[in-house]
Amino acid sequence: MDPACTVYKTMDYLSKKWTVLILLELSKGEEWKRFSELKTSMKEITPKVLSERLKELESEGLIEHRVDASEFPVRSEYRLTECSLELIDIVRDIKMWALKWKIENEPCKLQNCRLCTL
Repeated sequence: MDPACTVYKTMDYLSKKWTVLILLELSKGEEWKRFSELKTSMKEITPKVLSERLKELESEGLIEHRVDASEFPVRSEYRLTECSLELIDIVRDIKMWALKWKIENEPCKLQNCRLCTL
């Protein structure tokens, strides 16, 4: 496949470990999530990798980042962009496809990823 291909480029950054899972985590609950909230809910990711992925997602336009320095400690918060909200819909479609075709997984207890606590 040609590295200039749109599919190649897109899959190159989406296929990095944790990338899609971070987006799914940002789609849950509150609109803005703090770095510490993401780290707490994603116990197995290291702070370094989380920070790297958040920077990559921001540079790709998939998340927004804001810093609130009005109180201490300074709050670094993230949320999905309109672009990534559409991507979340695609991820949910992939989930439904995998459940339909039983791609070596157990059926999820929740059909709505936004409500998932796992």
